Amino acid sequence: MGHASVSGRFPDFPWDTIAEAKARAAEHPGGLVDLSIGTPVDPTPEVARQALIAAADSPGYPTVLGPESLRRSVGDWLDRRFSIPGIGTDEVLATIGSKELIANLCVQLGLGSGDVVGLPETAYPTYAVSAAYAGATAIATDSRVAFGPQRPKLVFINFPANPHGRVVGREHLKAWVDYCRESGALLVSDECYLEFVWEGEPVSVLDPEVNGGSLDGIIALHSLSKRSNMAGYRDAFVVGDRTVIAELLAVRKHLGFMLPTPVAAAMQAALGDDAHVDEQRERYARRRATLRTALEGAGFRIDHSQGSLYLWATRDEPCRETVQWLAERGILVAPGDFYGATGTRHVRFAFTATDERIAAVAERLA
Repeated sequence: MGHASVSGRFPDFPWDTIAEAKARAAEHPGGLVDLSIGTPVDPTPEVARQALIAAADSPGYPTVLGPESLRRSVGDWLDRRFSIPGIGTDEVLATIGSKELIANLCVQLGLGSGDVVGLPETAYPTYAVSAAYAGATAIATDSRVAFGPQRPKLVFINFPANPHGRVVGREHLKAWVDYCRESGALLVSDECYLEFVWEGEPVSVLDPEVNGGSLDGIIALHSLSKRSNMAGYRDAFVVGDRTVIAELLAVRKHLGFMLPTPVAAAMQAALGDDAHVDEQRERYARRRATLRTALEGAGFRIDHSQGSLYLWATRDEPCRETVQWLAERGILVAPGDFYGATGTRHVRFAFTATDERIAAVAERLA
């Protein structure tokens, strides 16, 4: 990672750099166990599938904002699951998955050369891609001090975090809200894993105790990919400052970013149903416990990992050596250097594989 691609605008796609390890792992007699990408493998809930079918006859164009009923269901969900009341329909925008919004966000908000974008020190690579796509300067830091006299235009934060699963409390989030408001930056909180907190409490920047009862200068991103096993549907949404939502809407109308009507119907149905999420949480909790026990038994140390769908593990050696060691055992993981210079001695294990595949990892590491 880090070499310029043909276009010179972006680094190589990280997962292309572990093709050799994947081929080696695939030679294992018991088959490949791919824990390198957090892709859901369990069934999409029936309630979402039925809603998709019922809305299949959709000859007209969808709206860019998303149906009002869907946006209302977002507010209901936030109130019901996280005690965040009073979200208005003009504070919600449907997106075609959360990755497209993150990747396009700096461009769609008009950032460019000379603008500074903050992103976490160890982070999902798409935040840096968003800055690069706009020609802005990215600063990777977990400390507000690192910006010095520079005033960032936009700051990405991510809790529960990918890759390392760190969870933080209200005071930490409030400090970021205060800093961004003082410096005039838009705070973009990626909260895609908020329903998967294993230790501690899930807290959103949308929480009035964090933001003082105002969404000014704040947007939060949420996705149904993980909570509802709907990654294939590409359905997500952004909630927050209505002036930012209005600006995104105006730009996206010109660009044609529209969530398909049947997908919107499926998304609304899934947001209204908590039972399938609770069931999925139990599945992931079991897999997480099995994998964690196996890794610690094999001499790995697990850092952070209080939330999200990953274990951030180290053998106190360069991450690519760990990747190779695991590939010899038929296990593919993501090297920590995908996520920045601070990840070079860790690897990321996704526990989104089936029970059978997680059990195979435990057996191979025993």
